Amino acid sequence: MLKRMDNTAIVVEDLDKAIRFFQEVGMKLEGKATIEGEWAGRVTGLGDQCVDVAMLVTPDGHSRIELSTFRRPAIVADHRNAPVNALGYLRIMFTVEDIDDTVTRLQALGANLVGEVVQYEDSYRLCYMRSDDGLLVGLAEELRAVRPI
Repeated sequence: MLKRMDNTAIVVEDLDKAIRFFQEVGMKLEGKATIEGEWAGRVTGLGDQCVDVAMLVTPDGHSRIELSTFRRPAIVADHRNAPVNALGYLRIMFTVEDIDDTVTRLQALGANLVGEVVQYEDSYRLCYMRSDDGLLVGLAEELRAVRPI
């Protein structure tokens, strides 16, 4: 039986820049570490690896993002510019208190609005943003108490 979803991992080019971006969204940094050794390579299937990681948590303590920057092996693919209808994991959605304020703060860090902020019925205001490193996130502001999409 499933207990919980532990975290979502995102490989980034600049760990500190990505940490600042997700902190601006509202997440808290739990810690940073460098992970290497044969045991780590056995988990990922990458063999000899060295990766810097940072774990961030949402304010409610229920969700986490693990950001990773690989020292070795070298990055082999880059999906940051894939459109939202490409196959695979492409974005994370955050519920925020004030979408306009969040968009403004993220734009100050170099993020761009993908389309525009739109309203879905009388339930949500929604948008996608891409960080200056190309990470895609969704933002949702609840307009009234609703169940998650």
